[in-house]
Amino acid sequence: MLKKIQKGSLVETAIESLRHAIETEQWLVGDKLPVESDLSEALGVSRNTVREAVRVLAHVGMLETRQGDGTYVRATRDAGETLKRIARTQLTDQLEVRIMLETEAAKLAAQRRTEQDLRSMTMALDARGKADANLEARIHHDEAFHHALVAASHNSALAELYDYFSHAITQTIERTENDADLPEPSQEDHELLLAAVRRQDSVKAEKLAQNLLAPSLKALRK
Repeated sequence: MLKKIQKGSLVETAIESLRHAIETEQWLVGDKLPVESDLSEALGVSRNTVREAVRVLAHVGMLETRQGDGTYVRATRDAGETLKRIARTQLTDQLEVRIMLETEAAKLAAQRRTEQDLRSMTMALDARGKADANLEARIHHDEAFHHALVAASHNSALAELYDYFSHAITQTIERTENDADLPEPSQEDHELLLAAVRRQDSVKAEKLAQNLLAPSLKALRK
């Protein structure tokens, strides 16, 4: 049941009310929303406010407006909101997911990498090594290496998921680089991983990727 809106930004509150209704499956994927006038009455706001809220949720992919037909639920999750929630999770949770993604990526990269993939990973890793004391540059090139590794998996779904999760990935890199209490993956650790991918040793690459952040994860769990 939709709750009438009392105060605050009417459009933002209408968006939140509709999003909550969709996320809690008051309407399922494929369901048609009530007409604009009914939503307006249920929320206690104008039809213009409802129209703008629906437009925003359609933009983020939760709703789909079909001309002359109505508005339908397209997805039960707002990708942008999900990303914000990920950013608020514990660092241990983020590291666990990052390890899972990069471990699978390393295994697939060892099986599927091309010469161009190897060049991209090598350039990023060489730049990471040369950055030395320049922390910002080292983080940038570290990110570039891991994105190149994932791209070398040639799995578009994995690459999209990794890109989507990249903000949390950046946070883990910055934290491990800045926090003296967290062991930092060395340049040599990265070089060994690249070498395994280069010689197409998927078992070794998978293990090395898994071990890359394991010490940081262990330190966080203490």
